[in-house]
Amino acid sequence: MNRIFPYFTAAALLVGSAWAQAPQPGVVSAGRGNPYQRAGQLPARIMDFKAEPASIQPGQKATLTWVVENPQGTTIDPDLGRVTPRGVQVVSPSRTTTYTLTVRGPMNQMITKQVTVTVAGTTPVETEGAANAPKEVPRINGHPDLSGVYDISFGRGGGGRGGAGAAPAGPELKPGAEKYKIVRGPEDTGQYADCMPLAGPQAFAVPYQFELVEGAHSLAILNGYPGTFRIVPTDGGAHPADPDPTWMGDSIGHWEGDTLVVDSVGFNDKTEINGYRHTDQLHIIERFSRPDYNTLQYEATMEDPNVFAKPWTVTRNFAVRPDLPKVDEFVCEHNTDYTKFFEKK
Repeated sequence: MNRIFPYFTAAALLVGSAWAQAPQPGVVSAGRGNPYQRAGQLPARIMDFKAEPASIQPGQKATLTWVVENPQGTTIDPDLGRVTPRGVQVVSPSRTTTYTLTVRGPMNQMITKQVTVTVAGTTPVETEGAANAPKEVPRINGHPDLSGVYDISFGRGGGGRGGAGAAPAGPELKPGAEKYKIVRGPEDTGQYADCMPLAGPQAFAVPYQFELVEGAHSLAILNGYPGTFRIVPTDGGAHPADPDPTWMGDSIGHWEGDTLVVDSVGFNDKTEINGYRHTDQLHIIERFSRPDYNTLQYEATMEDPNVFAKPWTVTRNFAVRPDLPKVDEFVCEHNTDYTKFFEKK
């Protein structure tokens, strides 16, 4: 199935609908910004959550079905935990159980809906949160196994960790390099409109999942958008003496304790990072760590002697998606301009 532009998930398509055009009770309308930014602000909605049958005999099963739009996180408690926005799950409760669907959306939105499966002749289970014992971080060859599908980060890139040797936070242009700062007009749909590869931390700043696959001697980084990948050797080594410039650079990794450090050079000058263009002298050092089962910590330090006065960092956390077996295919073949779905000011 072909995919269209990132930011245009199922909820984003509501922009052109009557529901999106008229304010609805209890929801927040999309704010300002270009069409893609506004689409990302549309509120989450629970379209359906049901149990069939709602009453069973002991030992029988019921089926939970749910449909959610534009979520940033979806859980069903008890027992199921993190789930996909649309799904079907067979349950076999031993006692009458109330299942709670919790959906988190943009701007700290949280909505819930409950269904009860009544088991004949039993007393109700006291509803509890997903209080399962925390899972241990898996390991491979003595190092944390980073493998998994992860949600993108909706937060802005922050500063460094503040530890010894951390690079200064935020980009600072060197004198005379002002031309590298990108200034967009009000109708500019942003850097993702051409569906081209993204370098460094920018690849983790789009609203699609990414996947890490760790092997004994390499890490594969699979970006759901725009369908790009990197294979990073993790046993160290050196870059080619004169690497051919590429969109995503030449990457080499090594372990520092439980942190995988990825050093990348050999970029072309066709990408941008955090609102700045760069030259082929861009150098990125990324750090990947997994402090607990549910979290991937990411830090990237960028330097380009032709553009920035000194190195600068961004940090992000990503949540693992155990409910997703892999990232989906993304094809920009039918990309189109969605500004027509937004009213003109």
